[in-house]
Amino acid sequence: MKILVINGPNINMLGIRETNTYGALTLGEIERKIKEAASNDAIMSFFQSNNEGAIVDRIHRAYDDKIDYIIINAGAYTHTSIAIRDALLATKIPFIEVHLSNVYARESFRHQSYLSDIAEGVILGFKENSYILALAHILSRVKKN
Repeated sequence: MKILVINGPNINMLGIRETNTYGALTLGEIERKIKEAASNDAIMSFFQSNNEGAIVDRIHRAYDDKIDYIIINAGAYTHTSIAIRDALLATKIPFIEVHLSNVYARESFRHQSYLSDIAEGVILGFKENSYILALAHILSRVKKN
């Protein structure tokens, strides 16, 4: 099982930016927690970019890399990017949308997602545990099959 975790803009600033909203852990610390949770059940890879085109390119490359699942926190691009949506549709790789914060407890412009209706599921509001919950779901699906 090969799982790719994609993070969008400003996620590289975790641990510095708005810790009340996003938590105090850095992106590197979150990635370590995800790897630990995956144990030997999945091969994890990680990608972060502040650039929409780079995220689209990585989703395309995921198809060639035969990635089985994507966990994506597209950050602000969640609310704006038709290009990321189209890349996910093109590759047909199942994915789970995650958010560190509860976007529905925030500004109204964050309530719209271009990804949610095509995602297998959406997990939000549990800070770094949003990723762990997404991973647990994926691994439970694999064990059932």
